This record gives sequence, structure tokens and C-alpha cells, in this order.
Amino acid sequence: MGFPALLLCFLLILFAVSVRGNVELRALMDLKASLDPENALLTSWTVSGDPCDGSFEGLACNDKGQVANISLQGKGLKGKLSPAIGGLTHLTGLYLHYNSLYGEIPREISNLIELSDMYLNVNNLSGDIPPELGNMSSLQVLQLCYNQFTGSIPTQLGTLKKLNVLALQSNQLTGAIPASLGDLGVLMRVDLSSNHLFGSIPSKLADAPLLEVLDIRSNRLSGNVPLALKRLVGGFQYGNNPGLCGMGFPSLRVCTSLDRSNPNRPEPYGGGSSGLSTRDIPETANLNLSCSGNGCSKSSKTSQASVVVGVIVVTVIASALGILTFTHYRRRKQKLEGGLDMCDSRLSTDQAKEVNRKNGSPLVSLEYSIGWDPLAEDRRYGGVSQEILQSYRFNLEEVESATQYFADRNLLARSNFSTTYRGSLRDGSLVAVTRITKISCKSEEAEFLRGLNVLTCLRHENLVKLRGFCCSKSRGECFLVYDFVPRGNLLHYLDVKEDEARALEWSTRVSIISGTAKGIEYLHGCKVNKPSLVHQNICAENVLLDQRFKPLLSNSGLHKLLTNDTVFSALKASAAMGYLAPEYSTTGRFTERSDIYAFGVLIFQILSGKRKFTSSMRAAAESSKFHDLMDTNLRGRFSESEAAKLAKIALLCTHECPEERPIMETIVRELGNLTNSS
Repeated sequence: MGFPALLLCFLLILFAVSVRGNVELRALMDLKASLDPENALLTSWTVSGDPCDGSFEGLACNDKGQVANISLQGKGLKGKLSPAIGGLTHLTGLYLHYNSLYGEIPREISNLIELSDMYLNVNNLSGDIPPELGNMSSLQVLQLCYNQFTGSIPTQLGTLKKLNVLALQSNQLTGAIPASLGDLGVLMRVDLSSNHLFGSIPSKLADAPLLEVLDIRSNRLSGNVPLALKRLVGGFQYGNNPGLCGMGFPSLRVCTSLDRSNPNRPEPYGGGSSGLSTRDIPETANLNLSCSGNGCSKSSKTSQASVVVGVIVVTVIASALGILTFTHYRRRKQKLEGGLDMCDSRLSTDQAKEVNRKNGSPLVSLEYSIGWDPLAEDRRYGGVSQEILQSYRFNLEEVESATQYFADRNLLARSNFSTTYRGSLRDGSLVAVTRITKISCKSEEAEFLRGLNVLTCLRHENLVKLRGFCCSKSRGECFLVYDFVPRGNLLHYLDVKEDEARALEWSTRVSIISGTAKGIEYLHGCKVNKPSLVHQNICAENVLLDQRFKPLLSNSGLHKLLTNDTVFSALKASAAMGYLAPEYSTTGRFTERSDIYAFGVLIFQILSGKRKFTSSMRAAAESSKFHDLMDTNLRGRFSESEAAKLAKIALLCTHECPEERPIMETIVRELGNLTNSS
């Protein structure tokens, strides 16, 4: 009785999985037919295939075998978005940006209540933005910019309590900005620029607690700008809205009595018989009309003033519209053809297909605005592969959200030219994001690109792995994204108090010295597609330790991106610690031999457990009194022969004469003999 019941349960489970799989497969086939009607691009999607075995291009599944991610950005899709998309109810990421999709967003998409990221930007989608999107309670990022959407912004978006980013710029949206957006407690970035929005800015939106960016440029907005937006500083962009006024905002005129005559009314709407009824007025800022019956009460004096204001506004708008339309057309054409649009997610590479097949992270885009643009699509510099550069590009929004918008609690390190933050990508992997200001980077874009190219070719088990980078012209910053190394830097394990748990064991110290040497040897060597490279800043702070205390050199090649004065400034701290080779004071140059000197200092630090390198350390090694050199936290638990050999290597590496120092290949060989004999 027990076995048949168990067998029946097993068959029922198999049947349920099969039914669910068939439902998703049918939805995918319908979606394919709609997105790629000529079957030219999604040929790997077949009715006999398995969406979760990796064969369906751009698809990823969760651990339950359910389709969780569709990443088809930049594929050249020229179809429509099918209502069948609503059948993929476990979808968490939808990335269809930078294609040529047309038609409306199907209402059925609101069935995707687990969806957190919707990227439909840079397409030719049209029609209204479905108010049903307000049912998608898990949405965190909604990217619909650079399309042809019309109508007003649905007030229902104000129910998306998890929404962080709302990007609707460069469409043809009309109406007022919904005040309901101010109900979103975690909303951080809102871009509504280059539309035809009118009315005033909702004070409720201005008061949104986490709001950092509000871009409303190139609309028809009017009225007094809420003072609360001053806190955003550069994050509040409001140009090309002639009707706006306010105090304390550069380039905004001071509000007059005409602006204050009815500041809460959306200007294109009138009351009573001269305009639309109040039910047609979209929700806007502080809309508080005293209405009864069929119309709204207004004094004759206000009516006359409104006529005057209306004439002025119409004249201004008519003049501005011609300019804005032409400017918008040219901007859109340049951005879409040249890849210089402002949308936070748009460029794509073939490598992204492989990345996104494994996880839901669109690591393929770059954010652009005005000014600095070292990674523009039309750049072609010798020796720099655009294909390689694009494959390492990160999306600015993803970098920001990974670090929780560079929250102080995620700060790992700070220097005079950069800050490094811990972050978590959407696929769950941990990263360290180094944030570098533009003024610290080489101003010549060709040099900067060559520097990035060097960084992308560095691959070794004892170097921190570069995951990608992102440059933001609008922020004037560059971001380097590395694998997160959990145990921090070696400096944390020096000058440790007696009996403290952080004190390193002897075998761990030997392993750190050996692994660091291998990383430096790799940098100094000349490999295929990798030039010989001097690190220039070998120090305990740049030796990171993973979970098993394996050493990983960080900031390798970083000087290739930075200006000379920034590099010199960064080295001041290292010089104070004793890492700077004596010949630098006369030559002013870094060589492989100066790296070796710094490595010798590092050995002395690891043996002694001290941060500061002193002449007494060399004296102890020279006199073979290495016991005086060793860290007391070891309590004598170390190999005397190994310690003597390491002290001798440290002495040779720190020889005053550069020519007397051994090369890294020799050092690695000696260290290999040391570990093999033990």
C-alpha cells in the first residue's frame, strides 16, 4: 500500500512539472513568433528543446526549473511583445532593450508579479503605458525610455512600493507628473525628460525620502519648484521648462503674482465651459480645486489673468516646441545611431548572451550624458578592441544599485583619488566597486582606453579579477568592478595585538609571500596580448586575502588610467611605510626592480608582523639573528630554515643597488624550492 501511494505521488509530481514546462514552452514559442517573426534570430528556441538546459539563447531558469530571465538586449529583434509573456509567471528579469520592437505593451504583462527588472528601453514601442503595471508589486527597475509612448504617466505606478528606478525619458508622454510617485518610499532615480509633460512638480514627489535623481528637462512644466528639491543638488535637472520658477535654483526666475494666481492648476486645463472637466485633469502636484456641479469657481479677475497667462504660455510653448522638436529629433537620431543616449541600459555584446544565460545580470551597458566620453561607440584607437571593451562594460544603474547607491555602510576603503564599496549584483555575486573621479583619470581618451585595455588582459590566480567597468559622463566618474575578496587586505593582519585571533599562522605567511611573488612575476612577464607591467605600488594594502588566505594583488595596472600627479599622490603613503626604492629619489622612475624592492619590504613585514619597515629588520637579517625579526605572536611556532631563507630573500630584494636585486622569476623558483622541501 505504501509503495503504490509513493509511486502515485511521484507520477503526479512528474505530471505537474511536465504540465508547467509545457505551459512555459508554449508561451516561449508564442513569444518567439511575435518577437522574431522571420525566425532569423531566435533559432535556438525550438518546440522540442528544453528552455532550462542552456540551449535557448538569452534564457535562464531558477533552481526550480522555471524560466526566470529573458536577456535579449541588442539582438535586432523587429517584432512585437506578445501577450504570451504573461504566461511566464516566474520571470524576474526581462531585458529586451536596444532592439526595434514596435506596438503596445500587452496588458497581460501585469501577470508577472515576480518581475523585478523590466528593460524595454530604446525600441519603437508605442501606445499608452498600461496602468496594469501597477499590479507588478516586485518591480524595482522600470526602463521604458527612448520609445514612442503617448498618453499620461499612470497614477497606478504609485503602488509599486519596491520601485527604485523609473526611466521614461524621450517619449511623447503628456499630462502631469503623478503625485502618487511620492508614495514610493525607496524610489531613488526618476527620469521624465524630453516628453510633453505639463503642470507643476508634485511636492509629494519632491519629499520622497530616498530620491537622489529627478530629471524633468525639456518638458512644459510650470509653477513654483518645491524647495525640497534643493537637497538633490546636481541630481535635480530642470532645464528647458520656461514656465518653472522658484527661489534658490540657478537659472530659475523668481515666481511672480501671475505664477501664484493658481499655482496648483495644470496650465493646459481650464475650468467650466472654457476647458475640460476636472475629471479629465491628471493627478498633479497639490491639485486642490474648489469645484461643485459642472465647473470650478473662479473670479472674473482670475479668468482675465488666465487668458493673459494663456496667451503668453501658448506663444512661449509654440516657439519652444519647434526648437525642442528639432533638437529632440536630432538628439534621438544621434543617440540611437551613435550609441550616445542617456538611458541607463542600452549597449549589448555577444558575450552578454553567455553571461545572461547563467544569470539575470545585464552587464553590458554604459551610461552616457554630456562631456567626458572615453568609451563612445565611434572611438577607434590602435590596439584597443571595442569588442573587448564592450564585453567588460557595466550598467551604471546596476553599479549604483549593487552598492545601494554607494551607501556609507558599504564603504570598504577610501583614498585621495578613489573610494571602494562592497556590492552585490543581481545574480547574487559579491563585488568591490572602485569609484574614481574624472579629474584623477588621464584626460586623453586614447590613453584612458589603452589603460582599460591593459586592465582587461590581466588574468592570474594571484591577481584580483576585474569584472568590468562603467564610465558616467554625467557624474564625471569611472567605476571599476572587481570580485569581492572577503578577508580584506594584509595590512589588517599586521601590528596585531598579542593573542589576538587575527595573528597569521606560519604556513599562511609563507603561502602569502609565495602567492604574491607569483602575481608580481606574472605582471613583469610579457605574454601574448599582455605587455610587461610594473605594478608601482606593491604594499600590504594592495595584497588582498580570499577566504582561504590566498593572496590577490589589487590595483594592478591602475596607474595606466590615472594622471601622473594622482599616482604620485597615492604613493606618498607607501613611501612613508618604506616601500619606495632608494633609486626613485634620483631617477623618478618605477621599474621591475623597484617592484622587487617593495616586495622585499613586504616579506619583512610578514615575518615581523609589523606595518612599518625599519633598518633594524635588515640588521637582524644581516646578522642572522632572525629570531629578533620574527613576530612574537608566532610563539616560536615556525620553521627556522624557512625563516632564514625568507629573510635572505628579503635582504636581496631590498639591496640598495637595483642591479643586485634578483628578478621575480628567480625569486619564485627559490620560493618554490622552499615550499617543496617543507
